[in-house]
Amino acid sequence: MKTEITICLGSSCFSRGNGKNLELIQEYIKTKGLEAEVNFKGQLCTENCYRGPMLIINSQSYYEVTKNKLIEILEKELNRHE
Repeated sequence: MKTEITICLGSSCFSRGNGKNLELIQEYIKTKGLEAEVNFKGQLCTENCYRGPMLIINSQSYYEVTKNKLIEILEKELNRHE
């Protein structure tokens, strides 16, 4: 079963860090060779602007995602496949 990652690309989340997080996630997936196991997509505003930047992995929402938090989240969520 593929891991579903949805990143909010609404203007608030994007300007608060998801612009960079988008690049980091793409790089992480490529570096780890997970392209076939991950469905990664963007979504417009999720109505959680005050808690952004945010992303959703397999129905689990993550809020206030900084670069350091993002790496921890990806390690936790995606290393299940290894």
